[in-house]
Amino acid sequence: MTNLDYLKMLVEDIHSTIVATIGAGGHPQTRAIDMMLWDEKGVYFLTAKGKAFYTQLMEQQYIALCAAKDKKSISLHGKIQNIGSEKLDEIFEKNTYMQQIYPGNTRDALEVFQLYEASGEYFDISDPSHVTRDSIVIGQPQAVENGYFVGDQCIGCELCYSVCPQKCIDISARPAVIDQSHCLHCGRCAKICPEQTIEKRG
Repeated sequence: MTNLDYLKMLVEDIHSTIVATIGAGGHPQTRAIDMMLWDEKGVYFLTAKGKAFYTQLMEQQYIALCAAKDKKSISLHGKIQNIGSEKLDEIFEKNTYMQQIYPGNTRDALEVFQLYEASGEYFDISDPSHVTRDSIVIGQPQAVENGYFVGDQCIGCELCYSVCPQKCIDISARPAVIDQSHCLHCGRCAKICPEQTIEKRG
C-alpha cells in the first residue's frame, strides 16, 4: 500500500486516535482525537481554542499519535501547524456528527491543525504467523532507518533464523538478510549472534 492508502485508512476506517503531547511538569499527556480529513499534504484534526490541548499544540507544534482497529495499527509522529478555519466547513460536511456537537455558529470555537511532516509505521498482526510492517511518511521528514540489520561479519551459522519468531531472515544470502516488512523487532537474532554483527538501528 502507499502512504496515501495508510492516511485514508487512518481517517476513514480507524478515525479515532490517541494523540500525545507534553503536559504539565514535562510529562506525556494523551487524549482521544478524531482524524477528520486527509490529502496528499497530510492529515487534519481540530480542537477548541479554550482547551489545554490547543495551548500545547500551539507551543509544541509536534504530536505523536497511535490508532488501532482489527489488529492493524498506525502510528505517526511529526510536525503540525494551525491552519485556522481552513477546511473547517469540509470537516463538518464529511463528519456530520460534529454539527451536533458544535451547532450553528458555535463552530467558531474550533481551529484546524494539519499534521504535515511526519513519519511512522503500519503494523498488522491479523495473521499472527505472518505479521506485516511498513513505513509511512508525510512530507519530507529526516529519514530514519529502523530495525535489525546483519553486518558483513556474518558467518552463516543460521542461529538467527533458528530463534526468529517470524522466520523472516533469508539465510541463503551472506550476510543473512532480515525482511523488515515482517520483523517484530524483538532482538532475539542480535542476542544470539556469535559474531555480534546484527545491529539495531533507529
